[in-house]
Amino acid sequence: MRRYIITGAPGAGKTTILAALRDRGYAVVDEAATDVNLRLQALGRDEAWRDPGFIDAITLLQREREERPVPPGTAVQVLDRSPICTLALARYLGVPVTPALAGEVNRVTTDTAYQRQVFFVRLLGFVTPTAVRRISFEQSAAFERFHEQAYRDCGFELLDVPAGTVAERVDLIDAAIRS
Repeated sequence: MRRYIITGAPGAGKTTILAALRDRGYAVVDEAATDVNLRLQALGRDEAWRDPGFIDAITLLQREREERPVPPGTAVQVLDRSPICTLALARYLGVPVTPALAGEVNRVTTDTAYQRQVFFVRLLGFVTPTAVRRISFEQSAAFERFHEQAYRDCGFELLDVPAGTVAERVDLIDAAIRS
């Protein structure tokens, strides 16, 4: 099975793109950070990213979701983020790379877990705040640079998904996967 990562900074439109890819029949692995944020917020930790277990919680949930069985005959799976995104997050936050995260980064860079080409969804020019996404556009643009560098450092090739309509962006990804 071929596994493709779709990544980008918060507010770039990844979730919307992945929903459209799911509608086209792709098997999608949902990202973990939002759910970890929501779980920690429900426990009263308003700034979840400050929790000492935040990075590991994301890392472990990503791996758990990735290991879930896929329907028989699934040829392509798309992932909303990867451990490399969590590495970028740790760097952006200035927190140590935990042994769990280092192990996952090593796993995905040394075996053929994912395609080497990563779809990098570019920012739209604005960020819509949510209960979890409290980052400004300027912060998201800075975070985008951390993401880009982390993937390059780990030997991945970035395929730009420029700002555009959802249909244009989904068509671009779909065409690249089918080629």
